[in-house]
Amino acid sequence: MFGYVTANKPELKIREFARYRGFYCGLCRRLHQNHGRLGQLTLTYDMTFLVLLLSSLYEPETAEHRKRCLIHPARKQFMLTNEITDYAADMNILLTHDHFRDDWEDEKKIPAFIGMKVLAGKKRRIIKKYPRQARAVEHALAELAERERENCHDIDAAAHPFGSLMAELFVWKEDPLQQILRMFGFYLGKFIYIMDAYMDLEEDRRKNCYNPLLEEYGKEAWEDRVHEILDGTLRMAAAEFEKLPCEQDLAVLRNILYEGVWTKYERKRKHDE
Repeated sequence: MFGYVTANKPELKIREFARYRGFYCGLCRRLHQNHGRLGQLTLTYDMTFLVLLLSSLYEPETAEHRKRCLIHPARKQFMLTNEITDYAADMNILLTHDHFRDDWEDEKKIPAFIGMKVLAGKKRRIIKKYPRQARAVEHALAELAERERENCHDIDAAAHPFGSLMAELFVWKEDPLQQILRMFGFYLGKFIYIMDAYMDLEEDRRKNCYNPLLEEYGKEAWEDRVHEILDGTLRMAAAEFEKLPCEQDLAVLRNILYEGVWTKYERKRKHDE
């Protein structure tokens, strides 16, 4: 994951931020408990959003803890955990293992090789537990690699595989909500992919690396066109989100979806001015 699906913290009320932080710290704890220190290092706000959303929909029994951790050894941290926290932790490991594999195969990075080997056994267990999601990840990553080999500059086609991947990750249970969740995850995944391409554009250009936006880079009003694509994609995601019967933590979810996802983008635009 890429770290774009995060909250606009100054706009959250104190209680809302405490809940948000509680789920984040709870996911960190579960990653450590279930997957060790390396698993803990894969923690992202993107998966925290997944926990928040699915917890709002399904309202599982959620435990509250106050625990010390390696990052905050002096003071106990408020943590919220439930069965969806474990699901998100497993999905994070599934994605991280394949990210390590890609880094090893593409650039022969030794840390990626070590990470891939350390997580290999955990990935096998996750595949047995969640075969549908595992198949979706494998298929999507193979398609992404194919788009890169083709040097694809059709941004919709380039972003489609990651959208398909996220679509399956957002479906925790195959029930009446699954189609809405699948469509929401699809559009949010496309948004994340395009946003990441935009954020990495200058570095990829310097390094002569693949980026589906390179063909547009530097053309007249190219940034406006990218913003239009991002905004349109996010609007599609938001339309699906509003169909979901969320009540718990709804203000936090809307803060993330309507404001938080733009924070890194807006920071970059201000820096470039």
